[in-house]
Amino acid sequence: MIPTPDISDLTKDDFLHVYEPAEDTFLLLDGLEEDAQSLRDLKPRICLEIGSGSGCVSSFIGTILGPSEARPSYPSQRLCTPNLIPRCPSSVYLCTDINPHAARCTASTGQQNKIPLNPILASLAGPLSKRLLHSVDVLLFNPPYVPTYSEEADAAQEGAGIAGSWAGGADGMRVTERLLEQIGDLLSPTGRFYLVAVKQNDIPGIQRRMSEKYGLQSQIVIQRRAGREHLFVVRFSR
Repeated sequence: MIPTPDISDLTKDDFLHVYEPAEDTFLLLDGLEEDAQSLRDLKPRICLEIGSGSGCVSSFIGTILGPSEARPSYPSQRLCTPNLIPRCPSSVYLCTDINPHAARCTASTGQQNKIPLNPILASLAGPLSKRLLHSVDVLLFNPPYVPTYSEEADAAQEGAGIAGSWAGGADGMRVTERLLEQIGDLLSPTGRFYLVAVKQNDIPGIQRRMSEKYGLQSQIVIQRRAGREHLFVVRFSR
């Protein structure tokens, strides 16, 4: 069993501002662990997590794949955009979040687990979109999937606080839909996209649209009930 990342460096005060790892987080970790060997065989160069929060998920994928041999050429990883993509077979870990507290927590968790995470303060793929065109080998997204009023989801994203990690708008898909529009441009020819979703998100509908629009194959890697929620991790690939 691959150990869950150590987040003991984070405090109760941190979790007033940043989503604390919960059932959906651990389901994603379990899904990635099931795919661990095939992910290693993929030899991904670029891993990107959207909405990294505490940094737990990116630290976990870093534990599966191993740390990058190359370091970005700037003195601090906090809130910086990498200006170097390593020309080597090891992986670089990019993590975006709209929440500055999350970016700091991601950096801290990476350091705690000896995984060189690169947190970037941005919405979705943000300023990296053009540079990452058809380059992302592993894309991870545990979105704000709880159905809410659309106005609540918009306010949560604008506020860039902890509510942005759960308020999902109509059908819980307001933020997810924005990312789905970018998947075809972001994924490399052998890339994989792991999405956390709940039953109310209409998972068969998502799978059908991604197949018709981008020719992406999909499979439910793992699913689990957590209280009233029925959670899924869906894997998309070309």
